[in-house]
Amino acid sequence: MQYLFTWVSVLCCFVSASAQTMDARKTQNEMKLNAGIITEKLAESKAFYTETLGFGVTFENEFYLLLHTPDRTAEISFLLPNHPTQQPLFHPAFQGQGMYLTIEVDDVDALYEELKTKGVDIKIDIRDEPWGDRHFAIEDPNGVGVDIVTYSSQPQ
Repeated sequence: MQYLFTWVSVLCCFVSASAQTMDARKTQNEMKLNAGIITEKLAESKAFYTETLGFGVTFENEFYLLLHTPDRTAEISFLLPNHPTQQPLFHPAFQGQGMYLTIEVDDVDALYEELKTKGVDIKIDIRDEPWGDRHFAIEDPNGVGVDIVTYSSQPQ
């Protein structure tokens, strides 16, 4: 009987600990970031991100465009300004300044050469930084700087 009581006690402790862990998970909000740009340039944005960078279309309608990176780990969206389905907070258009995106890739040199071959306007030529990044930058149709980088674990 003592053995059974010990086993039940251990089982109860395990169930209680599991429940507490599950409760802790429920209180931690999982988050996924989706940057959005309010712009008239939905078609231009779609062409730039899909044709230049290989993004895919997750969702699209007449006033909203949601794109995903080739590996589907991140998204970016575009919304027409002053659309009647949206609240006033989401009406003003982005003014083309004060924002940038960073896209991390495995082989920045290969993508740099590919984009140059496509005739993409390179705004900052490929370079190595003292802190270890190797990167270059282009600009999307909305004026957003797109920094394309391969991170290095060792400063150069």
